[in-house]
Amino acid sequence: QVQLAESGGGLVQPGGSLTLGCVASGSRFSIDAMAWYRQAPGKQRDLVAQITSGDRTNYASSVKGRFSISRHTGNNTVTVYLQMNSLKAEDTAVYYCNVAAQQYGVKYNYWGQGTQVTVSS
Repeated sequence: QVQLAESGGGLVQPGGSLTLGCVASGSRFSIDAMAWYRQAPGKQRDLVAQITSGDRTNYASSVKGRFSISRHTGNNTVTVYLQMNSLKAEDTAVYYCNVAAQQYGVKYNYWGQGTQVTVSS
């Protein structure tokens, strides 16, 4: 089992910045990819950014040039960050961390609990 813990959401003014973090922890696991999704009220959950085990990144067109995804490997943990700059009202959503992992030869897909990001003056 891999546990995920998200942090960093909140209220920010338009044009401001926020950094989200998601720590994946567990024993004997490897990461295939980590990603951030978001879901606004009444809308579907959409991919925001993804980073693979080879550090290839992929962004939604709406956030390219404003958001940056990165990751850091620690002792039995892997943390994925989402640096969000030049935030707009339309970035308001619940942001979810997603991890595709392998543990003991079995593939798993995990979701974080979600963190609210509100962009408003």
